[in-house]
Amino acid sequence: MKVLVLNCGSSSIKYKLYNMDNEAVLAQGGVERIGLDNAFIKVKLTNGEKKQIMADLPTHKEGVSLVFKCLLDPEFGAIKDLKEIDAVGHRIVQGGDKYNKSVIVDKQVEQDIEELCDLAPVHNAGHLKGIRAVDALMPTTPQVCVFDNAFHSTMPDYAYLYAIPYELYEKYHIRRYGFHGTSHRYVSQRVCEILGLDVNNSRIITCHIGNGASVAAVLNGKVIDTSMGLTPLAGLMMGSRCGDIDASAVTYLMDKLGKKPQEMADYLNKQSGVLGITGISSDMRDVENAAQEGNKRAKLALEMYDYRIKKYIGAYAAALGGVDAIVFTAGVGENQTGTREQACAGLEFLGIKIDKAKNATIHGEEAIISTPDSKVKVVVVPTDEEIVIARDTKELVEKAK
Repeated sequence: MKVLVLNCGSSSIKYKLYNMDNEAVLAQGGVERIGLDNAFIKVKLTNGEKKQIMADLPTHKEGVSLVFKCLLDPEFGAIKDLKEIDAVGHRIVQGGDKYNKSVIVDKQVEQDIEELCDLAPVHNAGHLKGIRAVDALMPTTPQVCVFDNAFHSTMPDYAYLYAIPYELYEKYHIRRYGFHGTSHRYVSQRVCEILGLDVNNSRIITCHIGNGASVAAVLNGKVIDTSMGLTPLAGLMMGSRCGDIDASAVTYLMDKLGKKPQEMADYLNKQSGVLGITGISSDMRDVENAAQEGNKRAKLALEMYDYRIKKYIGAYAAALGGVDAIVFTAGVGENQTGTREQACAGLEFLGIKIDKAKNATIHGEEAIISTPDSKVKVVVVPTDEEIVIARDTKELVEKAK
């Protein structure tokens, strides 16, 4: 079975085509700047090189069509006919409390995703455009939605509810949902394989640390708490998101800055976090370089960033009643050695000991970076959200036959 995985943003499409017989990646790439000038697709070739093709892409339909065109290209394509694609799997950021598992797309699912756009306006709208583009171009091909918050649906009510009038949850579904679920799901299962742990008897803290970042407490394979909330704004300090903040500080700033609700949301999501503190960049590589050159605000941002990860690790160790393993994943978690070291520094009382020399050598590969005598294993596991989506898609489509 061949499964195409699509991750559609507001103006982008990331894709991977899998042969699910052996889970081999047949093709991958990304479309950028849909609806904007200078739109293009970047295709990763089998020899590791990248090919960029400029195109006029007014909508996601043209973007998906260009993906198909590249998949069929006689020079660097992977298939000869679109009929070779047996199913398409989509990442959907927000399934609300309607979906706690992956589902095959039908009209009701599309309608539900549209209704949930209020909770994730940029993300869900983009995902929906991708689904409808495939509908138009491959109307008989089954599609599957894999929801970003589904893995977190096992949280107990005392963890996911906010302490606001209960009727607001009943009427508007205001609660903690959590995100990066496919990543937390993949790495929490993979680390058990690496360490020889029984998933059903394990206490794992997963740290998805990228431009967007979140931490999850996973007990016996199920999430009991996670740092993101109703939206991806909550929790850790991120590239351009503020993370946890006093709600009164938000209303105070709205008054002082004269900002309307959506303007304030944009300010906290796009101009805050690491970018807001440094005034330099939302990219941690740039911030590390600036800190090494003596930039005080860059140093401060790193201290704030690492401290908040450490704080959540400590909190979730308490929530889990102890911890067997801590996992670092995503762009920063897989590559930024300083952040991993500092996030675990001072946690020796929990049985956490980092092998600093080993940690300094690990960039983007699976590795245990704790010392042999560390009671808690600290592990780097590169995430693979796409394979989770592909596996769910294959399973559901096969069951439906």
